[in-house]
Amino acid sequence: MVTNDLEEVKNRVFSSNQAKDEDLQNLLKYRQDGKFDFKLIDIREIYEYSDMSIDGTDLLYPTTLFHKYIDDLNKMKESYIILYCRTGNRTGQVLGILKRMEFDKIAHLTQGIVAYSGKTSKNAKLPNNIEEKK
Repeated sequence: MVTNDLEEVKNRVFSSNQAKDEDLQNLLKYRQDGKFDFKLIDIREIYEYSDMSIDGTDLLYPTTLFHKYIDDLNKMKESYIILYCRTGNRTGQVLGILKRMEFDKIAHLTQGIVAYSGKTSKNAKLPNNIEEKK
């Protein structure tokens, strides 16, 4: 049964560590309405982000530079985090690493941006964190 109830969506996503397309769209709407806060993190490479990104993406932590962002991530350990990549493969691997680092409010977009039907942008401005770590 699909529901749009915030608590049910949040519990389903973060207990399974998996966000489906509709789940992410609902959580982005709740965030926009000020009802739920989380970080949406793209772990694809910069050129992939430039090609297309999910509207509402907060941070870009490219997998090839991921080691540079560990301290930043550790500061977000108590925050809710949703990761996404192209198809869900990379985020599945990164999710495993972060879970071993005791992140427990974390999930990933299971089928990645290729299956995402919500709002996306081409050539979106890079998140500020990219300029800081180049």
